[in-house]
Amino acid sequence: MTLSQAVLRPMRGEDLDWVCARETELHAFPWTRGNFNDSLAAGHELWVWGAEHGPDPAPLGYAVVRRAADEAELLDIGVAHHAQGRGVGRALLARLIDHAREHGATQFFLEVRPSNAAALALYRSAGFEAVGRRRGYYPAAQGREDALVMRLAL
Repeated sequence: MTLSQAVLRPMRGEDLDWVCARETELHAFPWTRGNFNDSLAAGHELWVWGAEHGPDPAPLGYAVVRRAADEAELLDIGVAHHAQGRGVGRALLARLIDHAREHGATQFFLEVRPSNAAALALYRSAGFEAVGRRRGYYPAAQGREDALVMRLAL
């Protein structure tokens, strides 16, 4: 499968086992199944990215986006370890941005750990700029870690 063949589709109940397993592999403080269910109940957009057909229809990544009025906010994103370093995260983020723009968003926000160099590089390369800091936003091994608030004008 090439990235141009990847499909962004709404997350389904049967995806949650795969998504929760990836979340646990990827994040020191992962979202729980309850967090994903709460996001579904709140009306957030939960997405799976990957092949729908072919020899390997397994997902490559997932994301959770909240939209309100003319804003979108990336709440969670993950790319399976085996798919990292191949442009999957960049392609997934680009598709999420396009989707938000297509549905009337004029700006896209996210929070990121300052210690997450790979994510910061990805977001900056997509045009996001730091616009603020949330003190003690994330749990960390030694207390709490700040979050950088980043914004992309659409």
